[in-house]
Amino acid sequence: MHEKHDFVAYCLMVTIDIAYQGTLRTQATHGPSGIILFTDPPVDNHGRGESFSPTDLLATALGTCMMTYIGIAAETHGINVDGATMRVEKHMVADPHRRIGRLVVDVVVPGPLSERDYQVLLAAMQGCPVKRSLHVDIDITTRIGHSTNH
Repeated sequence: MHEKHDFVAYCLMVTIDIAYQGTLRTQATHGPSGIILFTDPPVDNHGRGESFSPTDLLATALGTCMMTYIGIAAETHGINVDGATMRVEKHMVADPHRRIGRLVVDVVVPGPLSERDYQVLLAAMQGCPVKRSLHVDIDITTRIGHSTNH
């Protein structure tokens, strides 16, 4: 049966196959590439903390998406971000439910940015599809700084 979706245009479908490995560990296989990753819950949530947790992957998805969008914007606007780095802090909350409460994204670019370039990169981060897909109850802080090491 073919369903019609008037309100959403789906342009790409990707499969991820997930297998339970026991002891709360999962193995996820990326359909297009065959790359495998494992998840393990943190120690404070019955796991061993030996790999990324599912919420770690969400924070990682946000950071890598934002960095990709920074790269696209930099290429489009002639901004040098080669060597940029990023750190994502994930803060969990337990009340009223265990969930991600806050994500802090700090980007360091290799040199000073003009105000225009700063605004371009900040807008690129805000346009990341992962960020746009997250619930509004997650406090997301984004900051861009520059390295003094050239």
